[in-house]
Amino acid sequence: MSNVTIYHNPGCGTSRTTLALLRENGIEPTVVEYLKTGWTKPQLEDLLKRLGKSAHEVLRVRGTNAHELGLTDPAASDEALIAAMILAPILVERPIVVSAKGAALCRPADLVLTLI
Repeated sequence: MSNVTIYHNPGCGTSRTTLALLRENGIEPTVVEYLKTGWTKPQLEDLLKRLGKSAHEVLRVRGTNAHELGLTDPAASDEALIAAMILAPILVERPIVVSAKGAALCRPADLVLTLI
């Protein structure tokens, strides 16, 4: 299978495990190190649509300042969360994998198997 993309943080164990599972299954995905490349608004909006999730559902809280920024408040809008994610890419939970079969936030890592 080609055209698999993983939004990857090499410092994250789950992200590394997900990438390894893809490779163990003969897939060499496009690896996007989003902490280096950052996010764009259209890109995040497209990923959220593909995932069928809100920005709140992909907000990474652990190891971030999301709470201090007020982003964990249920009243915080998706617009506000997306704007914060663009400024601080670490605020997006990882890894996200996109394939012809769909998209998934692969936590746990073995969720990636549903996409191959």
